[in-house]
Amino acid sequence: MSHKPLLATVLGERQTRPPVWIMRQAGRYLPEYRQTRALARDFLDLCYTPDLAVEVSLQPLRRFDLDAAIMFSDILVVPDALGQKVRFEQGEGPILEPVTEETIGALKPERALAHLAPMFETLSRLRAELADDKTLIGFCGSPWTVATYMIGGRGSTDQAAARLFALRHPEAFAALMDVLVATSIDYLVGQFEAGADVVQLFESWALNLDDAAFETQVIAPNRRIVEGVRARVPNAPIIGFPRGAAGNLARYAAGTGVNALGLDYATPLDFAAQHLPAGLTVQGNLDPLRLVAGGAQMDERVDAIIAALADRPHIFNLGHGIVPETPIEHVARLIERVKAG
Repeated sequence: MSHKPLLATVLGERQTRPPVWIMRQAGRYLPEYRQTRALARDFLDLCYTPDLAVEVSLQPLRRFDLDAAIMFSDILVVPDALGQKVRFEQGEGPILEPVTEETIGALKPERALAHLAPMFETLSRLRAELADDKTLIGFCGSPWTVATYMIGGRGSTDQAAARLFALRHPEAFAALMDVLVATSIDYLVGQFEAGADVVQLFESWALNLDDAAFETQVIAPNRRIVEGVRARVPNAPIIGFPRGAAGNLARYAAGTGVNALGLDYATPLDFAAQHLPAGLTVQGNLDPLRLVAGGAQMDERVDAIIAALADRPHIFNLGHGIVPETPIEHVARLIERVKAG
């Protein structure tokens, strides 16, 4: 097998320079993505059509010397696969028909894998297309994050609907989390079987929880997923990205057993150096707006991140997803600077 620098880094091997990929690297900042997106009926159709999903997954690698491709999809294909009504409105983002205490039992986990089969086809075809040194990344949303959308019906700044639901209806909430954990394990195992080298758990809403809720709603379900996947795919390489975890980062890493820890852009570099276990692989963490602005400030911050994390395995990435207004030439400059070492 050819050496894959990003996969090796996830598994704890330091490289001469950090491998690099970009969250949401296939997206609206690329004109070719916008052209391909126009061929689909809607966003979910784009995710579920392998011809289109493979194309947009490969587009950023044609432009930039990235070390990985990530399957093009969305975290909300899981509730869609479970039978919840999900749609994406232009300018509004995802809108779901909220689950209730009474309707959680109507979810259909038995149909989920068949519904997600197009994603496995996308991964299989990407595996065949990629150069031998490129890592293929699969992913899913973590149960708490997915539950916030399923309960609240859309994204929110404070996840209040889901937080209150968990407090007022603990048994129904636990039942929902059980469904999401089991479905996520099946989904990620299927991704590995289809050709993924590594998967990432997106805990996009790890903030706004007290430490007790963080333990039960973030750490515990992610640990169950990691253990469940590895029971069927031994030593499966897994990145965890608990956005907004702040002081809970070390607890998350230790409690979940992920191989690599994604750092959001608000994580201080000295905190990572001082409080995370020595040798733990980290990923991140450039502010996406620094990439939009570009210039000397971006160069200096890229250099500072690489220098601060040089004593451990490090995957260079943004601290959240790339935004649509990002100039393509800034992305090229970023990758060239990281690759220059």
